[in-house]
Amino acid sequence: MRQLLAVDASDPEVVWHALRAALNADGPAIIPVLGTPPADLPAEVSQRTAVVIETSGSTGRPKRVELSAAALLLSATAAHSELGGPGDWLLALPTTYIAGINVLVRAIASDTNLHSVDLSEGFTAEGFINAARHLQHARRYASLVPAQLAKLIEADEALETLRRFDRILVGGQAVPLALAARALELGLNVTRTYGSSETSGGCVWDGVPIGDTAVEIVDGRVELSGSVLAEGYLDDAPRTSTAFIERDGRRWYRTDDSGDFIDGVLKVTGRVDDVIVSGGIKVSLGAVEAIVRELPGLTEAVVVGVSHPVWGESPVVVATADSALDEIRDAVAQRLGNPAAPSAIVVVDVLPRLASGKPDRLGIATLANR
Repeated sequence: MRQLLAVDASDPEVVWHALRAALNADGPAIIPVLGTPPADLPAEVSQRTAVVIETSGSTGRPKRVELSAAALLLSATAAHSELGGPGDWLLALPTTYIAGINVLVRAIASDTNLHSVDLSEGFTAEGFINAARHLQHARRYASLVPAQLAKLIEADEALETLRRFDRILVGGQAVPLALAARALELGLNVTRTYGSSETSGGCVWDGVPIGDTAVEIVDGRVELSGSVLAEGYLDDAPRTSTAFIERDGRRWYRTDDSGDFIDGVLKVTGRVDDVIVSGGIKVSLGAVEAIVRELPGLTEAVVVGVSHPVWGESPVVVATADSALDEIRDAVAQRLGNPAAPSAIVVVDVLPRLASGKPDRLGIATLANR
């Protein structure tokens, strides 16, 4: 067994040194936390575990994902192979996220210094620009979530800085098509990444697996395999046995995402639990949401299901900006049929979010069902 140490995630320097020791097996395993560590944290973890990442999960039930040093370092190796070599990484995400930890692991693997954006007052374009000035390596990389990229694109003074990056990885959630197109138009080298804490972060780039990652669609569900898979969930054997399975001599992680292959490229179409039955027809809320987010002013809208007196169930759009319902319905109906057309739009001041920054779909559904 190995000691588990809670480290202060608000100080990247502290996490950096503790992570280096954890990866080298010179120190305890770590779990980055903000504030007081959870009272139920065990004192020890398995010897293979180097990092534990706690995620809220869309169901509200927290998960503690155990990752080995081998999985994290192999993830970094695969990333640098795709990128064409190691370089300076800019940390712009909290280290409670796997994407933030990944940036540190890649920097440690590259033997470069820690470069981080000051997030004490939130993410700002000015903070990003100031931190990027310290990058000295010939190759420069950053990892962002879509909302950060959108904020930087809107700031004219940030564009020159963004263009100096050899690659900008964007993940954590689906990248709106309009945002991806705008980044390309501006000459930014953006790569969409897909993965989770259970896969040591993004292991599929622009729909194509990297390293020795393999992707299969089983009964509509995306399953991932490879050296980057987590050990499992801390002190949660039932959840581990459900999410991680053996098949054909390989270990697979069963994601909660539905997907398909288009010309050999993975397309994530939604979540396996986001299907409702509207008028006797199965409707994917993820598919509806993807169309809605293409409309002006609705790039961060969320679509949830509610009960309906005629259809049984119906999609409802929840957004922070009002929009013409008829236009939304027409756009969706043209591509998915009338049963998929949202029956209402609910306008809120702020969309509830999880600690990870992703939409809190349970909280949003509660708002829509009022």
